[in-house]
Amino acid sequence: MSAAPNLLRALEHASLKQTLEAHARFLTGRPGGRRANLAHADLSNVMLEGVNLAEAELTGARLNGATLKGGDLSRAVLFGADLRDADLRAANLSKADLRGVCLRGANLSYANLTGADLREGRIAMQDAEFGFRILSHDRRPGDLAYTVMAGANLDGVQVSEDSRSADLTDAVLSGAQLGGARMVKTLLDGADLSGAEMFNTDLSGASLKRAVLTGVDTSSANLEQADLSDVLRAPPPIVYIDDLPLGEVVADHERYCASHGAEGAIAKVARVDFRSLRQLRRRVLTGIQAQGAIFFGMDMEGVQLQGADLTGADLRGANLRAADLRGAKLLDARLDRADLRGANLDPLLIAEGRHLRSNLTRAVLRQADLRDARARNARLLEADLTGAKLAGADLTGAEREF
Repeated sequence: MSAAPNLLRALEHASLKQTLEAHARFLTGRPGGRRANLAHADLSNVMLEGVNLAEAELTGARLNGATLKGGDLSRAVLFGADLRDADLRAANLSKADLRGVCLRGANLSYANLTGADLREGRIAMQDAEFGFRILSHDRRPGDLAYTVMAGANLDGVQVSEDSRSADLTDAVLSGAQLGGARMVKTLLDGADLSGAEMFNTDLSGASLKRAVLTGVDTSSANLEQADLSDVLRAPPPIVYIDDLPLGEVVADHERYCASHGAEGAIAKVARVDFRSLRQLRRRVLTGIQAQGAIFFGMDMEGVQLQGADLTGADLRGANLRAADLRGAKLLDARLDRADLRGANLDPLLIAEGRHLRSNLTRAVLRQADLRDARARNARLLEADLTGAKLAGADLTGAEREF
C-alpha cells in the first residue's frame, strides 16, 4: 500500500519574505501587488508575529508551532490547515475559513474569530493508484481539543467536531452554532453564549460558572455533571424590592439625590438583576448600594455612580461611556469588554481636603475600553487589565502592580 500523499512544499525564508511584501502591496492597491498563495506551504514553527495575511490563501498549510501573535488573518482561507500548538494570541481571524483546521493545543487567547467557520472539512487529492484520497493531520480536522481561547471573540462562529477540554473562559460565543459539538469538560466560565445554538451539544462535565445563557435552548444538550453555578439566563420581566418594582426603587433613589435626602430613599439593591430596566442612560444613582448586582450588557452611558458601592457587580459588556464613577467601589467587579471611554474614575471630593478614591482592587477589566478615561489615584491593585485599551487614559498616581 502506498504512503499517504504529501502536498506540502518547502518555502525558503527569502521566498516567504517576497510573498509577504507582494501581499502587503496587494492589500494597499500598490503596483506589483499579489495575493499571498501559501497553500500547502510548510510554515511550521515560523516566527510571524504581527504579520498581515488578511485574505491570504493558506489552504492545507502547515503552521503547527508557528508564532502568529497579533497577526491579521481576517478573511484568510485556512481550510484544512494545521495550526496545532500555534501562538495566535490576539490575532484577527474574523470571517476566516477555518473549516477542517486542527487547532489542538493552539493558544487563541483574546483572538477575534467573529464569523469564522470552524466546521469540519477535509481536503482530497487525486491519487494515481487509489483515486481520491483524504489528506489528514496527525489529529483529525476540526479538532479544538485542549485549545486555549480564553477571552476570544467567537461571535457567530460555527463549531463542530471535538472541542473537549478547550479553554473558552470569558470567550464571546453569542450566536455561535454549536449544534452537535463535543465540548466535554470544556472550560466556559464567564463565557457569553447568548443566543447560541446547542442542539445535541455534548457539554458533559463542562464548567459554565457565570456563563451567559440568555436565549439558549439547552433542552437537548448533554449537561450531565456540568457546573452551571451562577449562570445568567433571561432576566425576569419585572423585579420587586420589598414589594416595590425596581423601577420605582430607582426613581426613589433619584429623588433622594435631587432633594439632598429630604425625599425618597437610598436604594439598597445588593445582588439585584437590573437587566429588566433595559437601560440606565444618564440616570442619577449616586451612592447606590448595589453589591453583586447584575448590569450585564446594559446601556449606562452617562450614568452618575459617584460613591456607589458596586463591589462584585457584573458589568460585563456594559456601556459606561462618559459615566461618572468618581469614588466608586468596584472591588472584585467584572468589567470585561465594558465600554468606559471618557469615564471619570477620579477621586470624589467629600469634604474640604477629603477625597474618596475609586477602588478597583481585583476588578476584571479584560478587553475593556478605557480610552480617554480618567482614573487618577485610583486603586487598581490586582486588577486584570489584559487586552484593555488604555490610549489617552489618565492613570496618574494610580496604584498598580507592575
